[in-house]
Amino acid sequence: MAEAVREPWKAFVDSPAGTGNWYAFNVPWERVTAAAEQWRSIVQGHPKLWLCWNVNDAWCLLQQKLVREVGWTPVVGWDPMCGVGKPPLVPGALAVDFNETLGIPSLFMHVPLELAFLWIEDRLAFWHSDLVLSRAKMRYLANRFDRLEGEAMAAVFSYGGLRNIFRFAAHRYWELAGCTTRGASRNQFDHGSGWWKNIAYHPNAPRDAEEQHRRKALFREHGVGIRYWERRYGGKVHGLSERRLAEGHFSATTVPDYRRAPTKSEEMEINFDLKKIARDFGIGDLVE
Repeated sequence: MAEAVREPWKAFVDSPAGTGNWYAFNVPWERVTAAAEQWRSIVQGHPKLWLCWNVNDAWCLLQQKLVREVGWTPVVGWDPMCGVGKPPLVPGALAVDFNETLGIPSLFMHVPLELAFLWIEDRLAFWHSDLVLSRAKMRYLANRFDRLEGEAMAAVFSYGGLRNIFRFAAHRYWELAGCTTRGASRNQFDHGSGWWKNIAYHPNAPRDAEEQHRRKALFREHGVGIRYWERRYGGKVHGLSERRLAEGHFSATTVPDYRRAPTKSEEMEINFDLKKIARDFGIGDLVE
């Protein structure tokens, strides 16, 4: 049984191209731009997109409803390794098979997020698939995202735990919730410093020894490059309070005795009671 539980995640190791890691990314750039053209054709005319990454249909549907209530357009993607596909959609939501053209075994949300400048018109909000918020906190985020200008973005800052508070190489912004503008995404790509791991191997990373040494000294984690972009290149990141959002984050790290399952979708079902969570957050009407 233990082996069966591990098996669905095997492709993350065997085929890491879709996990958001420049060291492992081997997809031809022509295929990337062709994929982005397809994505753009679906979302054109919608300047305020909010990415809902499906790992469980019921959770994704609730997130879509919350996004629609604050006046943004839900754009829904999914990872073929999570045991789900295209979920039910609320009216006005857009489904994008981000992997249709890329054709890789697993696809993290970080892939379309990193490449946002290739396919969005103005701005793209995003959040974890296991994050649920009250209406008040949704309005808080939407208000912050609406006010972004130029090449600015918003994201949640993390020290990487108290043990790393003075280890600056570990500091990062992470994708618990946030919003990027097209200008910010483009600027990050031009400087070779964005959401993916191992920014030393970014195609636009400077190749001189000193800069390579700086980049390779960073922790190999998603979002370290966003912090590097802010500090090294003057990127503008509006910080979001992790504490303010934490109670709505339901993950393996927030539940004692978290139970594993063959797919992430099943794990969400057996570890969390979504209807109770929604009632506790005053949004029970969205799941009843």
